[in-house]
Amino acid sequence: RQEGEACSARLPCDSQRGLRCDYSASFPGGPGECVGQNDLGCDLNGMRLEEGQTFQPSCAQLCHCVGGGVTCVPLCTDDLQVPSCPSPQLVRLPGRCCKEWICDGLDNREWRAERTRQDGQPAGPVSNCIERTTDWSPCSRSCGPGVSTRSSNKNWACRLQTQTRLCQVRPCQLPLRYVLPHFPRQRQDSSYTHPLPIRLEHHGCWSTRAYRPRFCVTACPEGRCCSPARTRTVTVAFRCPEGRLTQQQVMMIESCSCSSSSCPRPPAAAAWRALPWL
Repeated sequence: RQEGEACSARLPCDSQRGLRCDYSASFPGGPGECVGQNDLGCDLNGMRLEEGQTFQPSCAQLCHCVGGGVTCVPLCTDDLQVPSCPSPQLVRLPGRCCKEWICDGLDNREWRAERTRQDGQPAGPVSNCIERTTDWSPCSRSCGPGVSTRSSNKNWACRLQTQTRLCQVRPCQLPLRYVLPHFPRQRQDSSYTHPLPIRLEHHGCWSTRAYRPRFCVTACPEGRCCSPARTRTVTVAFRCPEGRLTQQQVMMIESCSCSSSSCPRPPAAAAWRALPWL
């Protein structure tokens, strides 16, 4: 394939002319575009970056150019425990990049020594904070995309904060063979896995890898509601159309069980999509 033409693994670009298939503006599974080697890379504030190039805009960030977009990760942690000393202050010391706690009126060498493990890596001091984390709430919707929340004070300030994760107990409408599988006799089998790997969607962004999510069946015998019994939380990376990467916490169902109540009816406007998710 030549420059400007659609390309894929089956329709490769003309490598003898230095062309490569650029997927930076493509949706997952869609074709790319043949571009020259000089056309790959990223533009950042008028500066041209090569594909795969790594750079540091500051001492606190490490960035790299991937797929036409710039992704950065912090090099300083925000999860710093407050020291148990009078008048602690979080400051940036001369010659250092990341902020550190200092204790006003005390010799901070003891505090810094306390932050260092035997392997030489920074470590937080013993904190007086009693950690409190609630269970995740049920998904806000019985079908279709919803959210689940919990409260936790596992942070440097020891303050309760609300954490959110995306969730979906079951799609609202799917082909019959997916929504109403033959109900198993054993309660622990009251769930089913999507038959094909799918990419998750969230606000127009698509997960960078495919998943086979597990869903709860539509209903248990006698019309009782089937809901998640055991879940886990995973961090999913999403790529947006402009090439930006974002991460979201997503609930993954491990098992479902029957409750004594009936599920609320799904919204009348719910419609099935080819890749129903978030």
